[in-house]
Amino acid sequence: MQEDLVRHLAELRKRLILVACWFFVTMCAGLYLSPKILQYIKSSNVSTEVEWNVFSFTDGLFIYLRCAFLFAFLFTLPLLLYQTWAFVRPGLTEKEAKGTLAYVPASFALFLAGVSFSYFLVFPMMMRFMMQMNHTVGAVETYGIDKYFVFLFSVVFPLGVAFEMPIVMLFLTRLGVLTPERLTVTRKYAYVGLAVVGSCISPPDFVSHLSVTVPLIVLFELSALLSRRYAKRHYAVPVLRPDPT
Repeated sequence: MQEDLVRHLAELRKRLILVACWFFVTMCAGLYLSPKILQYIKSSNVSTEVEWNVFSFTDGLFIYLRCAFLFAFLFTLPLLLYQTWAFVRPGLTEKEAKGTLAYVPASFALFLAGVSFSYFLVFPMMMRFMMQMNHTVGAVETYGIDKYFVFLFSVVFPLGVAFEMPIVMLFLTRLGVLTPERLTVTRKYAYVGLAVVGSCISPPDFVSHLSVTVPLIVLFELSALLSRRYAKRHYAVPVLRPDPT
């Protein structure tokens, strides 16, 4: 048993080293591409209305490094997920291995969909609302680049994580933690929770609430549909018919 533990630890270390090396490579690529990425963000419709300012000598450097780090994280995530799957693969059956492998690209695609949705739809609404409020009170707008990106990341990445809902619910269904009966009971509570989340990350007006909350509810219903279909296919109990003889 001790030999098996040492072998598993060596295998885990090898995979972690591979992920770390890939992260370093993508970090270097991110350092090279960060100026272009930041210029693209600056040229977007909302950002052109905002004058970026720095209030310390290190603001620009930290944003540059943060952009490179997030670039590296984004493109290391698929490899990390795959290496995690490959590490636990020996303990899975052939059917389980094929089924769980699909989680890797699906999880990455859903995260990108959530980030895109929040960046191109939710974040512009938030920015326009905040700027309108500042104009209403007669404030002079002077935005720091550091605060701008902190606000951007606080809006974009939570929705990116929220779009992982189908994968999480399907995974819980595979484990038997989530059942169609529990989904039926918790639906109304899920709607309330999603409405609260939508109100927290959108401007306080009805149209903005709907623009964020409705996609989250649709995503929940899609997740629930996948969960039910999986449960019906894998956990259906055969009906016993009496023997006619």
